[in-house]
Amino acid sequence: MNRFAGVTGRYVYLTVQGVEYRVYFEEAGSGTPVVLQHTAGCDNRQWRHLMEDTELAGQFRLIAADLPYHGKSLPPAGEQWWTTEYTLTEEFLLAFHVALADALELERPIYMGCSMGGHLAADIALNHPGRYRAVVGIEAALHSHGMERILPWLYHPEIGNDTKPAIMFTLCSPESPERFVRETAWVYSQGAPPVFKGDLEYYMVGHDLTDTARNIDTSAIGVWILSAEYDWSAPPTAGAQLAAEVEGSHFLPMPGMGHFPMSENPERFREIILPILREAALLGQEAVVSG
Repeated sequence: MNRFAGVTGRYVYLTVQGVEYRVYFEEAGSGTPVVLQHTAGCDNRQWRHLMEDTELAGQFRLIAADLPYHGKSLPPAGEQWWTTEYTLTEEFLLAFHVALADALELERPIYMGCSMGGHLAADIALNHPGRYRAVVGIEAALHSHGMERILPWLYHPEIGNDTKPAIMFTLCSPESPERFVRETAWVYSQGAPPVFKGDLEYYMVGHDLTDTARNIDTSAIGVWILSAEYDWSAPPTAGAQLAAEVEGSHFLPMPGMGHFPMSENPERFREIILPILREAALLGQEAVVSG
């Protein structure tokens, strides 16, 4: 008997900062919407295990898009994109996610992202608390400065395509199942050459909430920050520093986990994230009752 995944994929046209993009996204389930953001240089396949989880899909509408230039979301057809160097900015990411939520008519969704997406969680909480009910920042931090010296080597003719997946391998936990670690690294071997470096311009340079994180209002938007033990890029101390600046936020260390918990150890991650999503969903219900 054939077996089908309960995940569907389609395209939506979004206009972001005056440019139209044909954006691929997948979704599964029904209930409180949860928007999922992949890491730098990757695509929505990182979330496939979570999206195929029947218990999660029974309670939440899970939505995972490929950012433009990633996965199945090609560069914009109406632009000479090849004439400029690809660089991701905070302003674009914020505008993209608001446009996506508006196009899909999502009512105060939960936002959840990892690494670059984790940084964006805090940026969304600061800039759009009324549009989202909660954010979950996985491997989030105040900033990731100090590593930007490696950027020139991530898009260089003398650097092979095996470099990125090899780096990602070192970010995974030794306790994660090898079959999922290998899958995580495999997906990273397939990104367009300049995209990883361009994404990290936001991750390592653009993102900095050192002076503004304290302005995040957790009475308007729930904030969860999750940090994995084996993440050398955003160690638990970095997540704890961000949480300390955001009064009312929730900080959760993840012992035994690596930088990509949703893809390198999905079974353990679902145990961690399910109660958080349930609590975050209630924030929206409270708003409806009080409003």
